[in-house]
Amino acid sequence: MSNDNEEVVVDGNNPYSYDLKNLPIRKIKIIAFVVVGLLFVLTCFFTIDPDEMGVIQRFGRHVRTVEPGLNMRLPFGIERVTKVRVKTVFREEFGFRTLQQGISARYAARSFDEESLMLTGDLNIASLEWIVQYQIQDPVAFLFNVRNVRETIRNLSEATMRQIVGDRSIDEVIILGRQEIAWESMLLLQALLDKYNTGIVIRTINLQNVVPPVAVQPAFNEVNSAMQEEERIVNEAHQEYNRIIPQARGIALQTVEQAHGYAVNRVNSARGDAGKFIAMHDQYRLARNVTRQRMYLETMEQVLQNVERIYIVDEDQRSVIPFLDMGRGR
Repeated sequence: MSNDNEEVVVDGNNPYSYDLKNLPIRKIKIIAFVVVGLLFVLTCFFTIDPDEMGVIQRFGRHVRTVEPGLNMRLPFGIERVTKVRVKTVFREEFGFRTLQQGISARYAARSFDEESLMLTGDLNIASLEWIVQYQIQDPVAFLFNVRNVRETIRNLSEATMRQIVGDRSIDEVIILGRQEIAWESMLLLQALLDKYNTGIVIRTINLQNVVPPVAVQPAFNEVNSAMQEEERIVNEAHQEYNRIIPQARGIALQTVEQAHGYAVNRVNSARGDAGKFIAMHDQYRLARNVTRQRMYLETMEQVLQNVERIYIVDEDQRSVIPFLDMGRGR
């Protein structure tokens, strides 16, 4: 089949094959223009997802950073874009590996003792499992300042955790200071990442499991049980102390108050007796005979009340019996 301006040669075995040599120059230009246009559109426009930022490099050198949405760049590979997820929270696991997350989570069966076993400050060994969660804060620093940021985070996190654990005893690591260890290791790790200008911000460090090594767990459990028993006995002793001591203090205070009351009573009685004696003495000085006679009579009145038989002897009586029997039987 032929026309005035073109000749197409068709292969009998392949009906879709054409002899491009026989295509006209104008159609070739149109096809080339369309191909170039498509390449221009495909290599010039690109989109950035909402959780990403785009880092533009021109011949390998960083020139700008673009926000999410539709953006443009120089086509044909002059400018290259690297998308960095800046809103995603990444995680690194130490001492264990999660194979499947969710309700029915699955973990790797093999042990990771090379990163979980640590020496404490009192020369004991503890097995730690922890998670580091982080975000990319500066995509430019993340891409260009450190060759392998993930490996750097893992190495620094393990180094900081060993440093923090090495300053504490086994009891502080396993029982008492888990939150403090996680907080201090996060601060130290963030300081090191900032020093290397990695563009990473640490969100949390969570200690998942802190136990003694498997080989010594039975002995450690026995020691822990003994410590719990000791704590129980001490608490019972404190409870008994809190019950008895206030009671004893109350009795002691009551005794002291009674003694004070008795002392006040005795002092007041003594003062009353002294005042009575002074008043009587003053009256005696004014009328000695009368006062002496009254005192004698009052004394005799008190004495004679307890006497069963009374005999009155008259010294001036000259009779045979110089006394008067005043017995109560009469």
